[in-house]
Amino acid sequence: MSNRREFLKKSAMSTTFLGSAVVFESCAKADKATQEPAENTGDKPLVISTWNNIKANDAAWSVLSQDGHALDAVEAGVKIPEADPADRSVGYGGRPDRDGRVTLDACIMNPEGDCGSVVFLENIKHPISVARKVMEDTPHVMLAGEGALKFALESGFKKENLLTEASEKEWKAWLKKAEYKPVINIENHDTIGMLALDKAGDLAGACTTSGAAYKMRGRVGDSPIIGAGLYVDNEVGGAAATGLGEKVIKVVGSYLVVELMRQGNTPTEACRLAIERIKSKNPDYRDFQVGFVAVNKNGEYGGYSLQKGFGFALHNEEGKKYVKADSLFS
Repeated sequence: MSNRREFLKKSAMSTTFLGSAVVFESCAKADKATQEPAENTGDKPLVISTWNNIKANDAAWSVLSQDGHALDAVEAGVKIPEADPADRSVGYGGRPDRDGRVTLDACIMNPEGDCGSVVFLENIKHPISVARKVMEDTPHVMLAGEGALKFALESGFKKENLLTEASEKEWKAWLKKAEYKPVINIENHDTIGMLALDKAGDLAGACTTSGAAYKMRGRVGDSPIIGAGLYVDNEVGGAAATGLGEKVIKVVGSYLVVELMRQGNTPTEACRLAIERIKSKNPDYRDFQVGFVAVNKNGEYGGYSLQKGFGFALHNEEGKKYVKADSLFS
């Protein structure tokens, strides 16, 4: 398989979240959380991901703990929920749009600032791996819909039905009233955003989702948009978002968090300031949820959300834990 440089050459020739309460894996439930110091001293390698994605972090950590690269770690990590039919918000088993079609969005970013994304992709279990191939094997950043599917199939990915019996049953029940009203901390969906810092001090990130359940066909949220759902600057840090994507897009949320860290804010402070920005731009701020996680170059990490209930999973040399993030509103 040719890399990006080879692809360009051939083309030319042919055409002339730090919260406060934590739980370790031995008791990985937020309701058993204990108090953690307000600031962490930083550690590497580490992996952080939105919500309680302990298993995803385990997969990423297996790469990092063997001195692997951050990019390989985040891809391996988010592939876990992508393949899990019990995870109803990511990949296989994800809830469909209002037409009963499971459509997937994903993006990935490496330490060099290269990035790849797929949007409105159907019938491919691991959109994150397709996004990586877009980054590495094409001159583009984003492929969509039929074009993304065509590229995936040509790259050796298998076409398969992602709508499980459970998700189809829920969708048919939803059709009886067809009401679209996302619920805080559920939003009829969720996302996994993951950031990794490897032993060499390099950062990478990945984000993948099946998007808002029962959305209008063709809707794309923040998750596959570089700067909104995910952003990594290897000189500063990285950030990832979750929640109601339309609100994140409006402030280019993950990029905002990274820039706030560039100004000297800790990861937690940067996430909080970004949440305050979202609040100031949306009079209906009590009706939706947005959360951010972030890690800086020194290995300091944090998260913050608009409403209570958001948390993130962390794995570093000290072990693995779930962190219940602070929020603007209780």
